[in-house]
Amino acid sequence: MSEIATLAASIFKHAGGRKRFVVAVAGPPGSGKSTLAQRLGDLFPQGSAAVVPMDGFHFDDVVLDARGLRPRKGAPETFDFYGFEALLKRIRDNASEIAIPVFDRGIELSRAGAAIIGQEVKFVLVEGNYLLLDEEPWNRLGPLFDFCIYVDVARDELDRRLRQRWDEHGKTEAEARAWIDSNDMPNIDRVLARRRQADLVFRS
Repeated sequence: MSEIATLAASIFKHAGGRKRFVVAVAGPPGSGKSTLAQRLGDLFPQGSAAVVPMDGFHFDDVVLDARGLRPRKGAPETFDFYGFEALLKRIRDNASEIAIPVFDRGIELSRAGAAIIGQEVKFVLVEGNYLLLDEEPWNRLGPLFDFCIYVDVARDELDRRLRQRWDEHGKTEAEARAWIDSNDMPNIDRVLARRRQADLVFRS
């Protein structure tokens, strides 16, 4: 059995007979959270799992410009924490037909109501950089998760993956290096230095 299949089996066991089981998939930028969450979701019975990306709660660039935060896009303060928290509470309450926003990197915008979580969904896999961040107000999220996974990747490997990501998004080598050094790496170091303990560490 693969590591991911073993992890899915562990989540399935922990969920037991609950109608809704919320899993946090946390880790620094470039760690592979989105891929892991999607691959886990594919291993559960059809229609029983959904992935909720925290990135859907990015503030729009217009808001970031007004607040002087555009150069720090992706840092904790550049997300709509309170909207994200409210969504997680609705998910916990198993509200009917929950619409979620999804961030579209192609246009650098969040698309509202881009996916729906119905009451038939048992496993909700929430993925994001700051789900285990031990800072106010992010540390309020802890009780909203039933199980927490931290995706652990070496810092130099994160750097390599981010260079590849920005290359694929059209940045020159110099632009990518400048963005990683000024923004991505400070965010990575913040996650590494200030994270709460997870139920399971997945080494990618």
